[in-house]
Amino acid sequence: NHDFSDLMLKDGDNQNVSNSVCNRDSPRSFLLTINLKEGRNLVIRDRCGTSDPYVKFKLDGKTFYKSKVVYKNLNPTWNETFSLPVKDLNQKLYIKVYDRDLTTDDFMGSASVVLSDLEIDKVNELSLPLDDPSSMEEDMGVILVDMSLSLRDGDSKRGHNRVRQDSSSVGSPQSYRLSETLKKSQLWTSVVSVTLVQAEELLLDTQGGQLFVRFRLGEQSYKSKNHCKVANPQWRERFTFNKFLEGPEILEVELWSKEGRRTEECLGMCEVDLSRIPFDRRQLFTHTLGRGRLVFLLTLKTCSTVSISDLCAAPLDEPQERQNQLDSYSLKKSLKNLHDVGYLQVKVIKATDVLAADLNGKSDPFCVLELGNDRLQTHTIYKSLNPEWNKAFTFPVKDVHDVLVVTIFDEDGDKAPDFLGKVAIPLLSIRRGQQITFQLKKEDLGGLSKGSITLELDVIFNPVRASIRTFQPQERRFLEDNPKFSKKALARNVLRVQTQYRAIISTLQYIKSCFQWESVQRSLLAFLVFVVTVWYWEFYMLPLFLVLLILRNYLRIRSGWVSHDLVSPRESERRGLMEKIHMVQETIITLQNLLDEIASFGERIKNTFNWSVPFLSMLAFLVFVIATVITYYIPIRYIVLIWGINKFTKKLRNPYSIDNNEVLDFLSRVPSDVQKVSPAGSAGQEAQNPRAH
Repeated sequence: NHDFSDLMLKDGDNQNVSNSVCNRDSPRSFLLTINLKEGRNLVIRDRCGTSDPYVKFKLDGKTFYKSKVVYKNLNPTWNETFSLPVKDLNQKLYIKVYDRDLTTDDFMGSASVVLSDLEIDKVNELSLPLDDPSSMEEDMGVILVDMSLSLRDGDSKRGHNRVRQDSSSVGSPQSYRLSETLKKSQLWTSVVSVTLVQAEELLLDTQGGQLFVRFRLGEQSYKSKNHCKVANPQWRERFTFNKFLEGPEILEVELWSKEGRRTEECLGMCEVDLSRIPFDRRQLFTHTLGRGRLVFLLTLKTCSTVSISDLCAAPLDEPQERQNQLDSYSLKKSLKNLHDVGYLQVKVIKATDVLAADLNGKSDPFCVLELGNDRLQTHTIYKSLNPEWNKAFTFPVKDVHDVLVVTIFDEDGDKAPDFLGKVAIPLLSIRRGQQITFQLKKEDLGGLSKGSITLELDVIFNPVRASIRTFQPQERRFLEDNPKFSKKALARNVLRVQTQYRAIISTLQYIKSCFQWESVQRSLLAFLVFVVTVWYWEFYMLPLFLVLLILRNYLRIRSGWVSHDLVSPRESERRGLMEKIHMVQETIITLQNLLDEIASFGERIKNTFNWSVPFLSMLAFLVFVIATVITYYIPIRYIVLIWGINKFTKKLRNPYSIDNNEVLDFLSRVPSDVQKVSPAGSAGQEAQNPRAH
């Protein structure tokens, strides 16, 4: 038997802040169990008078199960059973039958079942006639399946509704208090750490495509990196989930196969009951799926550093609590609990002059705080443009390089909330206990929005743990929307590459000017530094040079010699239509040429070693042989010294000499793959191979 995961919840739904912070209520979940029994009198699709049928099951536009292929049989028997969690019964389950061919599979008909027509807690025996509107065949056979629909266990645990306060209580002090129900739905009491190790002995139909694993705990969902299709793929990735007090207890693990951008197939699914996992003990799971095994580690740890309180009860305002936190993150305890980097307290005091999102010229604002994958929110202040929340929130700091994102939304009943403004604050920029008023920004943080928000921030962290965490992988974000093409982003990224390229070219030009003796004093000083450095060079001088470089830049910044001038990302918006069109054309041409240069450089190196042009490969072979002999007898220090002296004195010995790079000059003669198949490239190769005529 196979279990397969819920396909109803799309990636965008997991990431939508409106769903995760406002609609805590999870709909009732059902478990659909399907037993694919057999097919009868199926149509002929092969020349031999038979077919090789298999069945696909689709829901919400995605294939979640594919049966095995029964070869040369018009009355195949499968007897395959699998299950699928569903949340919406007002949709159709599509059953499609195909004939397996070496090239393109032939369609043999389809049928559909409306899930709401199935009786709950009863086995529904169905005989589904197949149909194809584009086919002239009247009878395409039937598929026999058994379907049963039941409520999932633990469904009552899947979250709680956020209690919306009665309109008659607006204006009373109670309307500003966060309900206990809202607290319970937000505060997590433990953290689940999952390490995806590998899959073993997978039975794959094809070798093309990719594999990935999706983990889901309630509304939290992670997707692993894509891995090429092999029988024993290894991921070795770590994910972290927050486990809420009365939240879901079932961790769903799904193995998916992906071919192309849209074709996805679930290879298997398993569930882990977190209520049976002991705390602070690493558990190894090897779950057998339908087509192999999946290996992962799971650890459950307690978490007590997250809280929501009134301003008068803020934890760090109590001297004893502050001292306890300072002791916990002191240097003498640096090597204890390395994953607990620090402690953040955020006081959300008020917002001023926010946008009016409702028709009455008011808004119903509430505030969402996000630190990595951790989210907390305030209560809603109804009919106000100047809300005062006066709440204190605390977060565990897992990475001191995280950014605290504070977003204000307008509550809009059952609809998704409207965006009002956002601020982003890096933790390393926080000054302890300072109250700051931030100007709200637009959703992409690229421009200013109306209104401001007043916060008081306090962060305590251990610098040793923070330093160790810096050299470890960043925490993966929950599933995000697929990136979309943006002309502005493309132009901005090309401009960034051009800026770096110009900086490199400027540095190379400076070095070249030293060789050209454009300034005698500068060239003489550079020559003496080069000779002394090469003669006395030791490896420790490399990190020493980097230390001096960082120290030099720090002193220049502190003294005010260097300022970080940022180019406004909105500069392009002020251009006219024709200017924007020309900008896009120039960007695409620049990107096209850049990609061509990078590809050609790599291909020329490859073609040097694969004898694409025998003369050049033989020449490179002789040069490498001579270089091997020279470096065997002469120390590399002397070789570099001779090369440098020749480079510096070349202009003095011959003022009219042309500076060049011999390696690049050689590679310019080697054809790229495009030039090899072009007439010019072919002519060049034919000239090198006169015997071919």
